[in-house]
Amino acid sequence: MIQLGADSTSLAHAARLLRDGQLVAFPTETVYGLGGDAANPEAVASIFRAKGRPADHPVIVHMASADALPLWASHVPESAQHLAEAFWPGPLTLVLRRADGVSDAVTGGQDTVGLRVPGNPVALDLLRAFGGALAAPSANRFGHVSPTTAAHVLTEFGGSEVAAVVDGGPCRVGVESTIIDLGGARPALLRHGMIAIEAIEAVLNEPLERVGDQQGPRASGRLASHYAPRAVVELVAMDALAERVRACLAADESVAVLARREPQCTTSRAAWIEMPGQPAPFAQALYSALRQADAAGPDRILVERPPDTPGWEAIADRLQKAAAPR
Repeated sequence: MIQLGADSTSLAHAARLLRDGQLVAFPTETVYGLGGDAANPEAVASIFRAKGRPADHPVIVHMASADALPLWASHVPESAQHLAEAFWPGPLTLVLRRADGVSDAVTGGQDTVGLRVPGNPVALDLLRAFGGALAAPSANRFGHVSPTTAAHVLTEFGGSEVAAVVDGGPCRVGVESTIIDLGGARPALLRHGMIAIEAIEAVLNEPLERVGDQQGPRASGRLASHYAPRAVVELVAMDALAERVRACLAADESVAVLARREPQCTTSRAAWIEMPGQPAPFAQALYSALRQADAAGPDRILVERPPDTPGWEAIADRLQKAAAPR
């Protein structure tokens, strides 16, 4: 894999690789995506092989603008147009009925497709240079912690299966997009992101239906276990964290701790990574912190349980899936 810059010459090179059917990782505002030509079923199949992704797990199609919606969706309801006007480019994915000709490789065999316009200028420049749409799940092995820097991508894919990574710096949002299903009778929330649900409902002028991970169409990040480092992840309330650290050490387990303030028990066998106190910077730092903790090889990563308050929903979702049994 070669590492490319974000200048026009580098992006033109990346676009040529994509037109040749190769895979290129690139930054979005959420996480780095593993991109392939969404109109080329073999390129999309290469994404699944590289990630080890189940064939029935759909990927999100990234477009340069909402003008491309009719190429991918058989019907674009007014609700989709309103959400696109309000939140695109940005970290929102819309699930719509797929257009004729959209391959099963993209949709996982479903009659719906996930679409978004990323809010990252490098991603948009790459899409324009490419001249089409890119299927792009997160640029990591399936189920692992998502990458938010080019270095994370290089750690995941050191071989020849991915042709290049475009280095656009750290991702601004840090967790994956909000996913809204508009292909059913009522708009439904499939995955939390960092857009406030109240803001989406205000645009729609109706409440979103909340569905469980096993309801509605299959979509990225809805499996029970996901976003997981090698070490066991455990969520612990802040007031119980020091006691839990001591119990792990007494059981001869090495631990890393992610918390907004340092527990009064950290030692060389319990490394502490300070996390921000507000949800937006916490989300931006989360995956890098999980990777940093995991790189030290602990038996267990203890993470302060996030508050059950607005703004923390996406963070809680990602951490619950990281801590789920594998």
